[in-house]
Amino acid sequence: MGTGRQQVCVMRSIMIMAAILVVLGTSMAQFADKMTTDRTQAKAMDKAKAMNAFASMQPDTARAGVRSVTVPRDSRGHFQTEGRIDGRRLDFMVDTGASVIALNERSAAQIGVRPMRSDYTANVSTANGSVKAARTRLAMVDIGGLVVRDVDALVLPDSALSENLLGLSFLSKLKRFEMTGGKLVMEQ
Repeated sequence: MGTGRQQVCVMRSIMIMAAILVVLGTSMAQFADKMTTDRTQAKAMDKAKAMNAFASMQPDTARAGVRSVTVPRDSRGHFQTEGRIDGRRLDFMVDTGASVIALNERSAAQIGVRPMRSDYTANVSTANGSVKAARTRLAMVDIGGLVVRDVDALVLPDSALSENLLGLSFLSKLKRFEMTGGKLVMEQ
């Protein structure tokens, strides 16, 4: 008789534990879904800000002949902007530590640049280590009306570069660029 009661107690404990696990599992799934939704919404807001910044980029009319673009810092602390390479739209993260414009293969293909495997001869140091990249030259890069021609760039494998980088091969050809008050100001 004692073993029957023990079995019932064990079964009751197992059922209670299973119910607790179901509640915890459901709560964790809801929490993960909320985190994913929050992250997705933050990225969408950053993209919308970048798009609005691009749409509002107008030449500086206060000084004749000077064109200026201001890019606000996003929630991650980066400067995201939209640009055009040879007339095709691409998104960029401004990176003053990058010596040239860096494109991932997917973006390069969108603008008609498709290096062969044998073209990947440049050694590049990234946050994830060293990687081979293909050199290329872009005929025209336009960021909010600031146009630079004949710009050096590198194409990196998609696995090595998630975001296109707007580096010094573009920025150094401007009249000036500076980060001030949470904004990046570029002038030509």
